[in-house]
Amino acid sequence: MTDTSAYEPPKVWTWNKESGGRFASINRPIAGPTHDKELPVGRHPLQLYSLATPNGVKVTVMLEELLAAGHKGAEYDAWLIKIDGNQFGSGFVGVNPNSKIPALMDRSGKEPIRVFESGSILVYLAEKFGAFLPTDAKTRAETFSWLFWQMGAAPYLGGGFGHFYAYAPTKIEYAIDRFAMEVKRQLDVLDRRLADNEYLAGDVYTIADMAVWPWYGSLAKGLLYGGGEFLSVQDYKNVQRWTDAIAARPAVKRGRMVNRTWGEPSSQLHERHEASDFETKTQDKVGEQAAS
Repeated sequence: MTDTSAYEPPKVWTWNKESGGRFASINRPIAGPTHDKELPVGRHPLQLYSLATPNGVKVTVMLEELLAAGHKGAEYDAWLIKIDGNQFGSGFVGVNPNSKIPALMDRSGKEPIRVFESGSILVYLAEKFGAFLPTDAKTRAETFSWLFWQMGAAPYLGGGFGHFYAYAPTKIEYAIDRFAMEVKRQLDVLDRRLADNEYLAGDVYTIADMAVWPWYGSLAKGLLYGGGEFLSVQDYKNVQRWTDAIAARPAVKRGRMVNRTWGEPSSQLHERHEASDFETKTQDKVGEQAAS
């Protein structure tokens, strides 16, 4: 259905009705907490508060990659924050005043350090552990360029294409066409880069890949917004090759499971506190325990 009704914006916008769509009940034009709720704190130095959306997966993949590389100080507790109003609790707003997942508290020093925004968390962890961020000037600059490309590009994919194609209460042809064109352009940007490079920064796997893959890797496999066929994602052969290579990494497989609340029960690890949780605390195992 195409919305052809005319809309004349008022001189001053006011919030007098829900916007409609899947997340209408939690959308609002003001910041700050709506209720008091303290955040739990586990025993590890790093406390992550998140959900396994693409932005959340970036950070859990990074943490699992750090642990796989031998950085024991990267042990973490991952607490589930559902985006159903829990992100407006006072404790979470204290860690991220923007009320978006993921948010990280580093309690390894004398004073806790909060870090919010997924790209910022990746950079913080890369610098803290000296990993997945090259030190030579050229590759480091390339890494940052692709990292910030993702920060600027993904809103067109999620808030643009994803919203109007999958979540908006009405199908608006102009909006869907506008954002589909932009997302296909982005896929072409990636495909051209990956034609001559194993990874985004060159021949090394970096935080740039960890940032881009949860969004565009999922898109390339038709897992985002049910839009794979619509966008002909199979045509981007180099993106497909890169996507498959990253998906095969053991740390990436683990990172995808953390704070996940959908899909096969065996793929869901609602909270992560120990490495052994991947073997004993996934939803299929928790269900078996509960039933016995």
